[in-house]
Amino acid sequence: MSVPVIGDGERRARLGRRQLLAPSVRAARVEDVADAVVGLHATDAATVYLSACARLAEPSAAEVDRALYEDVSLVKLLSMRRTIFAVTEGLAPYVSSAAARAIAAKERATLLKHLRDHAEGWDEARLAEAEREVLAALAGRGEATTKELSEDVPQLRETMLMSAGKAYEARQSVGSRLLRLLASDGHVRRCRPRGSWLSSSYPWALVPQWPEVPVREAKAEVVRRWLAAYGPATVEDVKWWTGWTLGDVRRALADLGALDVALAGGAPALVLPGDEGPVAEPEPWAALLPALDPAVMGWRGRDWYLRPEDVPALFDRAGNAGPTVWWCGEVVGGWTQRADGEVVWRLFRGAGAEAERAVAAEAERLAGWLGEVRVTPRFRTPLEKELRG
Repeated sequence: MSVPVIGDGERRARLGRRQLLAPSVRAARVEDVADAVVGLHATDAATVYLSACARLAEPSAAEVDRALYEDVSLVKLLSMRRTIFAVTEGLAPYVSSAAARAIAAKERATLLKHLRDHAEGWDEARLAEAEREVLAALAGRGEATTKELSEDVPQLRETMLMSAGKAYEARQSVGSRLLRLLASDGHVRRCRPRGSWLSSSYPWALVPQWPEVPVREAKAEVVRRWLAAYGPATVEDVKWWTGWTLGDVRRALADLGALDVALAGGAPALVLPGDEGPVAEPEPWAALLPALDPAVMGWRGRDWYLRPEDVPALFDRAGNAGPTVWWCGEVVGGWTQRADGEVVWRLFRGAGAEAERAVAAEAERLAGWLGEVRVTPRFRTPLEKELRG
């Protein structure tokens, strides 16, 4: 029996609607944006704001601040692919069980090895005691930076010599690694930065413990949400996005009863049950999406929205995507913000007058809510550097 075919045009229509990129489907609240893309990439602090505001009907850094630091309805977790994602409070227990806890176990083992090899007097018992002291200090302080916590827990000031003998050897504080470990294990969270929303200097606070979710159930729920937002997708796409083993991915897909479909050209893919039919095509839309945006980093197989010949200009050598310009579900160029605040872009090919007007309008919209803020991507790409001049 033949399987349904979902072509590239249908996939682009789904992208515009389901990831809230077409103007008519933009969201009012940042929590709706985070759920629509499963999680907002948060390795670069600016990406959370830029990705969210590209999908908000009324873009505002204050709206993202509200969710992250006032309502704490968005939580940052080191999770899929050892990447930091900002996920909603409702999804956080599933992401924690499905991905973050396993990463935290590996982080703890790695940190313990570094401490034994490159610091004096550390073992598993001392590390556990330091963790307890940090949590107790945070309970007393409410929130504190790593430097402030080191006043209560002096061993946080100790350092480890990393990459000894190499050109890039450096000393790293125990505190920086230990707080990252406690965050990935779901014990602490980042609070409002000391400075602008672009700042990387932030205090920590305790996190109420989430309900325990069985790992298999959690993995199935994460994949269910992902397929709803990104499907159809191949098994390789799911494996790449989650960073899980092939066995874990196949088990989760089987638990969901994912249905077989075919992509353009006949490649096998999967959708959720009942999701094999067409969706209404949205109105024409343009978007200026930031480095590491969920849309550009959502799939391993990207040829349906990104031409291979454009990849070298838009990605760094480690595979991190830079700022991209989109038209109706395809990447058609890149952009940056210059030091004077101007948002500039370049299209790789002629997309037509309607597309150019829409891109110009999005650039004006972006510059409008950024105001005096200047954004430089953490991962610089060839086209972004060139446009910045």
